[in-house]
Amino acid sequence: MACVYIPVQNSEEEVRVALDQLPRDASDILDILKAEQAPLHLWLIIAREYFKQGKVEQFRQILEEGSSPEIDEYYADVRYERIAILNALGAYYSYLGKIETRQREKEEHFILATQYYNKASRIDMHEPSTWVGKGQLLLAKGEVEQAFAAFKIVLEGDHDNVPALLGQACVEFNRGRYADSLELYKRALQVYPNCPGAVRLGIGLCRYKLGQFQKARQAFQRVLELDSENVEALVALAIMDLQANDASGIQKGMDKMRRAFEIYPYCAMALNYLANHFFFTGQHFLVEQLTETALAVTNHGPTKSHSFYNLARSYHSKGDFEKAGYYYMASIKEINKPLEFVFPYYGLGQVKLKSGDFRSALSNFEKVLEAYPDNCETLKTLGHIYVQLGQVEKAQEFLKKAAKIDPRDAQAFLDLGELLISSDTGAALDAFKTARNLLEKGGQAVPVEVLNNIGVLHFEREELELALESFNKALGDGVWLALTGNKPKSYVIEASASILDYKDMQVFHRLEEDGIPVELPWNKVTVVFNIARLHEQLHNTGIANILYRLILFKYPDYIDAYLRLAAIAKARNNLQLSIELVNEALKVNDKCPNALSMLGDLELKNDDWVKAKETLRSASDATDGKDSYAILSLGNWNYFAAIRNEKRNPKLEATHLEKAKELYTRVLVQHTDNLYAANGAGVVLAEKGQFDVSKDIFTQVQEGASGNVFVQMPDVWINLAHIFFAQGNFALAVKMYQNCLRKFYNNTDSQILLYLARTHYEAEQWQECKKTLLRAIHLAPSNYTLRFDAGVAMQKFSTSTLQKDKRTADEVRSTVAELENAVRIFSQLSAASNLHLHGFDEKKINTHVEYCKHLLEAAKVHREAAEREEQQNRQKQEAARQLALAEEARRKAEEQRKYLLERRKQEDEQKRLQKAEEHFKRVQEQWKSSNPSRRRDRSEIDDEEGGHSEKRRRKGGKRRKKDKSRSRYERDDEEPGMMDDLEEMDDEDTNRNDQDDDNGENPQDLLAAAGLEDSDMEDDEVAAAPSSAAGRRRQAWSESDDDEPSQRRPESSPVRENLAEQQESEGEIRDDNHKPNGGDALDDEED
Repeated sequence: MACVYIPVQNSEEEVRVALDQLPRDASDILDILKAEQAPLHLWLIIAREYFKQGKVEQFRQILEEGSSPEIDEYYADVRYERIAILNALGAYYSYLGKIETRQREKEEHFILATQYYNKASRIDMHEPSTWVGKGQLLLAKGEVEQAFAAFKIVLEGDHDNVPALLGQACVEFNRGRYADSLELYKRALQVYPNCPGAVRLGIGLCRYKLGQFQKARQAFQRVLELDSENVEALVALAIMDLQANDASGIQKGMDKMRRAFEIYPYCAMALNYLANHFFFTGQHFLVEQLTETALAVTNHGPTKSHSFYNLARSYHSKGDFEKAGYYYMASIKEINKPLEFVFPYYGLGQVKLKSGDFRSALSNFEKVLEAYPDNCETLKTLGHIYVQLGQVEKAQEFLKKAAKIDPRDAQAFLDLGELLISSDTGAALDAFKTARNLLEKGGQAVPVEVLNNIGVLHFEREELELALESFNKALGDGVWLALTGNKPKSYVIEASASILDYKDMQVFHRLEEDGIPVELPWNKVTVVFNIARLHEQLHNTGIANILYRLILFKYPDYIDAYLRLAAIAKARNNLQLSIELVNEALKVNDKCPNALSMLGDLELKNDDWVKAKETLRSASDATDGKDSYAILSLGNWNYFAAIRNEKRNPKLEATHLEKAKELYTRVLVQHTDNLYAANGAGVVLAEKGQFDVSKDIFTQVQEGASGNVFVQMPDVWINLAHIFFAQGNFALAVKMYQNCLRKFYNNTDSQILLYLARTHYEAEQWQECKKTLLRAIHLAPSNYTLRFDAGVAMQKFSTSTLQKDKRTADEVRSTVAELENAVRIFSQLSAASNLHLHGFDEKKINTHVEYCKHLLEAAKVHREAAEREEQQNRQKQEAARQLALAEEARRKAEEQRKYLLERRKQEDEQKRLQKAEEHFKRVQEQWKSSNPSRRRDRSEIDDEEGGHSEKRRRKGGKRRKKDKSRSRYERDDEEPGMMDDLEEMDDEDTNRNDQDDDNGENPQDLLAAAGLEDSDMEDDEVAAAPSSAAGRRRQAWSESDDDEPSQRRPESSPVRENLAEQQESEGEIRDDNHKPNGGDALDDEED
């Protein structure tokens, strides 16, 4: 426990003061120090201990009392301690001035510090510690050169003065002489290795400035090891962690910054970095507070520039461009060159660009480009500025350079695509796709605008599936999924109902009731319109209708949605509704040329010729007569005026046709590649009966339209089909109509289907005509003309069928069904209340009904006769089928009988073979039971007698002849069994012999096979060739034939005799253990 002892005056006693138990009130200590007239170094020790304990007020109280005039007078002879007390107070107030945020208080602290240092100088003007303190004060005030002079005075007297070395190092660092500063820090450390950790902070900063980052980090870490609460070291390490530019490094850096702020909340650098962090988190209030604090506590130019920049971009992000520009300018003023800190120039350029001052913006961004010539963001921005200034080629140059410098910069390709979209659509599409792929690879969300542009470009190139995919990606999730049928519960309704109820928004209220929010963000309106247009192109008119209505539900002034709904209604032959929709669009803008042109066309189709002509002239006026579409519309008006009446006036018709031809020709003179004008000229020529010429024109127009992806002209296909129909070439007409339906209308146009049905009718293809009309009725159920035509086609088919000489029952039944359907259709038409509105005569309808009923009665009589004939034919066929079945059954029974006989024969043969095998086994057992000794005697007798064996063989032959008189059944029972036994013996012999000669017939081998081998011949048998299996088998067979009858004795059996012989010869050793016993048994029997 540290303590000091205060000597008691006029006594040898001392007052013991424990430093860790200093009283809270410094007056008690002061009373003791004054009363006992304690030495001044004890005053310093106690004051310093109070400072270490954080009791700054007690520290100041003791030092101020120690520097009072009374103390100075009493301790006049004590110079060093008095100077030390004054320098301590000067350093204290220098510290307060350094950390003070308010300028007035800061100046007051600096003044007090100056006064204390001056007072110390008056005591001893050469005291080094006083000059060091003055140098530190000057550094705190930012007076670098004066501080350098103060430290120089000290170093001239003492080259190894550590505080002066450190101060001089700080001065050199502020001058930018980092190598000199580093040498001074090293020198100070060499002179006093145990100096505080803050000394190594200067070494770390110099290393950092010199690019020696690893050594700088080591120096900062060493500072923290010596002083864990060193703010500067924490800030330096935090900056190095932040510069790692990864998540973990940023987290570590911000943790160190927060710790530094908690230790010392007035570090300007920490405040700037914290402000930067809170800017990115969106806490602008903290940004402004921290930067204002940083500006108040520092006079360092680069630091203030960073603070002004943080404050400027905070206002910039909030949309306060005026204040942002002001602080950007303040930041620029604190730096000398753009290279030192370029961000304020970039921000100021953005503010100027926002305000429309492109020249000033260009100047600022060019300064940024001077500092960083390969900066892609600056290049892209300059490209945009040049676009605004009308210098497109220079803009392309900058954007292409940006894309080349960084091929992974998606924004560069997006900007390039936007610039190329009006001049080179292919290159623009490639640029957009590249940008999309880069964004997807980077895990970023692709902007809606980009996907929409890709979809539009695909749509213009007729790549409809790719366009639909891109539009769906752009829309994402939303109410449109329920409206397009992409959810389990779909709200898609029938197209015609959707158009009729375009003002009815109940479907959207039902969506809200089902929990689906009906929201359409403004940036997706265009995408919804484009995808609706695409569905319309794909003939998904129901989906298109509901999407257009969604747009009108959220944005009622969207004119294009009204016009597209009007176009769909027009395509469905609902002219009145189409006109109503166009008028709704004109309520939004009565001068819209597209709406006026469309209204004129609709009025023309609605036979309102006067209004149509006036409307088309208004459309022409709206375009100032520069649009050829108005002239074409007037030409169409004259054409339709010529053909509009059934009872035509030839003179008036010729006049209108000639006028129409004149207008079409005028357009062709102005625009030779206008396909619509050429098509109109061909139509006029066809009306005049010049089919060959008009066909050539239509063919050329068709070729031109097919080669242009932006032109869709189904009319020319229909016109060509009309020409083929007029020329009687029905097959080509049918093909042309079908191709037109498939290519342009997805087989969903009722009018073209009516043309196709008329062609089938003229070609007398009644059933095809009926099927085509039924398809058309399905598409346009309100069109009664189609129903009437279907009834006529059914009637015509029935009449032609009944007029045939030979008819089948199915044909007659089909005729009856068709007549019933025709009667039902004509009856429905007759009962319709608005029949006259569709151009039908009620009497004519009733005539068809009566005629069909008459045919139906006649058809029923023919059906009964045909059914009777069919029944008779069916009975004959049934009788023939039964005969065929009986014959088949007989054949199968015969095959089954043959199969059973063959199977029985096989079973009998198998049983016979089994019996023969059993018999052979019994004989083999008898052979094995023969006496070996008798077999040897028999062998000796055979050797002596010699020829007797030959006689026996001949005798055996006679016996075999004799055996032929035996019954066939006995031989059949015996032979298979013997053969199987001999085969087994053959296998055993084969295993015993190493070689098998199939061609040789050695007599000794034949005897061995029969069991009659001579034991004396064993040695000869080793060298003799083995007999063949076939020879042994034949020999055994012959011997068994010879011996078997002789073994049949009623008194006894060979088995009993053999057993008796075995008992007699028991104990004898057999010579031929490896040979079978069958031969011995035969020898015993013969004996």
